Amino acid sequence: MRKLLRKIKELLKNPLTYLWVAVPLVMVSLVLLIFKYEAGVSMESLADSLWNFLVIFVAGYYDICVVTPLGRLYSFIILILGILVGSAVTGKIASIFMDAQMKKDKGLAKIKTMEGHFLLCGWRDDFEKILDSVLKSNLDITPEMIVLVNDAPAEEVEQLRAEKRFKAISYVSGDFSDESTLKRAHVETATRALIIADRAKKFSRLETDSRTVLAALTISSLNPSVYIAAEISDAKFKKHLEMAHCDEIIMTTNYEYSLLATASSGVGYSNVIMELIGDDAYSGIIIEDIPSKFLGKSYKEFKDSQEPDSSSILIGLLMNTGNFYQRRKEALREAQKNPDVKKIVSNLQKVKLLKSNAPILAPSDDVIIQQSTKAIFVRGKEVKNAEERN
Repeated sequence: MRKLLRKIKELLKNPLTYLWVAVPLVMVSLVLLIFKYEAGVSMESLADSLWNFLVIFVAGYYDICVVTPLGRLYSFIILILGILVGSAVTGKIASIFMDAQMKKDKGLAKIKTMEGHFLLCGWRDDFEKILDSVLKSNLDITPEMIVLVNDAPAEEVEQLRAEKRFKAISYVSGDFSDESTLKRAHVETATRALIIADRAKKFSRLETDSRTVLAALTISSLNPSVYIAAEISDAKFKKHLEMAHCDEIIMTTNYEYSLLATASSGVGYSNVIMELIGDDAYSGIIIEDIPSKFLGKSYKEFKDSQEPDSSSILIGLLMNTGNFYQRRKEALREAQKNPDVKKIVSNLQKVKLLKSNAPILAPSDDVIIQQSTKAIFVRGKEVKNAEERN
């Protein structure tokens, strides 16, 4: 009862309440007044007066020619009232559409339902280069599949999306470590997420890495099957990302130091590394699926199957690919259900020792190819150029 009384008081204090009550009363009064003066002259029944009101109010013209002066006056008042109300309704509708479009442009609205999309979380000054690299290195990803999640200035993001090649990219504004923001990006149906060290605001390295870890934890909890790759500056956060079930960890600072160290040797290591990394999906280090007929067979059998004059050189295997942590969780659950104690302990030990995306370069011939194993090849840029010429 108290809530009801409070609501009533709030309504009585609102000026719009009286307006919404007054307008219908005025409309009914005008219908009755016109019929009073036009009855037996231009109108036969109250229905004629009501029809006259509706036509004047909605369409803005006179279907029945009123004769009496007061009838004409009241009809004119209906005409003005219809114009005012129509303008208010039209303006409100336009305002709703404009507000929705503005929210969409600024990334404040929930994007349309998507499945199998790619979340790119974070922002920095060279973001355009990152987007270009993502699209060049992943032929299975199109701009329509990318969703940007960051709290960078809206004008900077809009400037980026104004470019033709990025026009189809979706955008969600907000803290990418926040659950509500990620839900607006439909994180539950995403397949991959890349979290880059965010420099949209002046955060310290500690704060930046902490937000990366928090984002990985949130994404993993909302969608355990999503593949997460995250960038950190400090190696001490690596353990936290592993606990957050991050599938791939990029330690930028370590890579920079290693690159500088190799360059100091004076033998061109850095040039080799840059060539191996490549800037497209055709050259450098290539990860490819292994045909199913080689599953359960040795590395030697797969290596011997490669053509001697192949454009790609097999250099190793990448173990435990895909969403490793989800599979490990399922293996642990299955192991715990097993009544054989020795087998439980054996399974738990094996699962615990596994590492996500573990590369083995030049493996021994007796290594067995598992279901989650992929092949590592090296391919030169001249191969791509030859293919383009052909």
